[in-house]
Amino acid sequence: MSADQLSKPTVRVRARNVGGIDDAEVTLPPGVSVLTGRNATNRTSFLQAVMAGLGSDRASLKGSADEGSVTLEIGEETYTRTLRRTGSTVSFGGDPYLDDPELADLFAFLLENNEARRAVARGDDLREVIMRPIDTDRIDAEIESCKRERESLEAEIERLDDIERDLPELEAKRTEKRSELEEAREDLATIEAEIEELDAGVEESRDRKEELEAAFQRVRDARSELEDVEFDLETERTTLRELREEREELSETLSEASEPENDPDWLAGRIEELRRRKRSLDERTSELGSVIGFNEEMLEGEGIAIDSAGADDPTDALAAEQETTCWTCGSDVDESRIEETVDRLRDLRADLLDERKEVRSSIDELTDEQAAVRQRRSERERAERRRSEVDAEIETTESRIDDLESAATEQEERIAELEAEAETIDVEGHDAVLDLHRRANGTELRVEKLESELEEIDEEIDEREAAVEDRTELEAQREELADRLTELRTRVDRIEEGAVEAFNEHMATVLDILGYDNLDRIWIERRTVEVREGRRKVSRTRFDLHIIRTDEDGSAYEDTVDHLSESEREVTGLVFALAGYLVHDVHEVVPFVVLDSLEAIDADRIARVVDYFRDHADYLVAALLPEDAAGLSEEYSYIEDLG
Repeated sequence: MSADQLSKPTVRVRARNVGGIDDAEVTLPPGVSVLTGRNATNRTSFLQAVMAGLGSDRASLKGSADEGSVTLEIGEETYTRTLRRTGSTVSFGGDPYLDDPELADLFAFLLENNEARRAVARGDDLREVIMRPIDTDRIDAEIESCKRERESLEAEIERLDDIERDLPELEAKRTEKRSELEEAREDLATIEAEIEELDAGVEESRDRKEELEAAFQRVRDARSELEDVEFDLETERTTLRELREEREELSETLSEASEPENDPDWLAGRIEELRRRKRSLDERTSELGSVIGFNEEMLEGEGIAIDSAGADDPTDALAAEQETTCWTCGSDVDESRIEETVDRLRDLRADLLDERKEVRSSIDELTDEQAAVRQRRSERERAERRRSEVDAEIETTESRIDDLESAATEQEERIAELEAEAETIDVEGHDAVLDLHRRANGTELRVEKLESELEEIDEEIDEREAAVEDRTELEAQREELADRLTELRTRVDRIEEGAVEAFNEHMATVLDILGYDNLDRIWIERRTVEVREGRRKVSRTRFDLHIIRTDEDGSAYEDTVDHLSESEREVTGLVFALAGYLVHDVHEVVPFVVLDSLEAIDADRIARVVDYFRDHADYLVAALLPEDAAGLSEEYSYIEDLG
């Protein structure tokens, strides 16, 4: 036991009505615990109880019971699991150690029917098993989100670059406006001085002067109003140009929008049809799993009730007979026929799982297509609505332009009338005074306009300078997104590479430890292949398992999984599960590894396998026959009485 394991708490497990167990309570210290005994001593049932307490649904309820339970005490923490029979199914409840047991079911709970072990034995796609816990759809969605965010940042940074490039031009324009404003103010001061000088030399009544001043003021006010009207008119004309450009773009978008190949209603119906098929397949595979598990337990003797007070050993009785009583029909049948039936059920379940995978792939493809169709329709509807809105806005803007043009014409006529009215006022030096006031009026308006323009330029420069200051932060965010994209794009590759590397490394070590004759190497090759998904071809990664042997004359040749001995196959499956355990850091999720059904491996090699696995989990619980357990280290904890 390692120093780290010595610091781990003792685990207490109590199981009631699980598998073949009536009531059992067992203490598991850190390190290796060996459940030793003959067949039909509830070793597998106890392993299932441990798995159930940790969160797995791969446990069976005792055939004669309607409910069962598991209590798992790890240090000061207590976890519970309940099993309740409802019709032909068993439902699970309670508060187990894991919320989601998928990782543990695949790579830590290594019973005979463990999927990672069986995938090697059946020659299945090993990559699919290793990558199943990885939500690649979520990763792809996150990649797309990061790409959109990065594009938005790049567009904003590019805009800020343009702003910075425009700053010198704006500053030059501001300098020019300041110069013009200073010149206009000097002109106005000169004109006002001339008016005062001229007024001083003109003998005129105060009333006449006030009348003249009032006339000039009315002209100035009218010109100011005309300036406002002309400004509004230019604004509306700019708006009209922008609206017409937007309408043209919307019309092009609508003309280019293609109708979807499939009707959304048809897609929805097809998706619902496939979902019903998937639910049916789920139910059938679940039922078959329960049937297969039950029959496996019965074949192994786990489901046979054992009376500790009985005179005979039921294991010896079973071994002595060539036939057994079928627990489904009650007749005497050869056990090999039951095993053949279970094998056919396993094949049927494998076929159903393949079909379910295809159905799920079709559902995903049609759902994506349905979403794309809905999005295109929504975009088209939004474009049509917006074009109607733009048409209405164009009509309204054109009407406002007509009104403003009429108002500008009327204001020009009014100014002409006011100027004519001012010219009728008869005072000495009238023409000179009128000319000076006209010049002063125009210069005042020019000063006001320049002041307004200069204020706008100042505000724009301030805003642009403030925006440019934010660019550094945006560039840092862009770099972070680039790093995130790289990490996301390589995550799947890194996991696949890590799984292959872990398997190949551990397989080489285990083969060296176990010393199989003429078996030189078992290794996984990671390669990319073209596969068809629906109507398209896509690139997918697959793991190819290679087996290298040496014949009698020392020549190396490649063999297949089918030619592995049962012992070699079981060891390969265990090492593959261990690779998944390591690459997914399962030890951080659950501190247990459970081992069962190692009988195909000889006792000496079982001891070596257990010794090898013990370094990778805080708690390793293995179910072994007494003769297999005899070769293990005395430092391990041995448990014989399971209640």
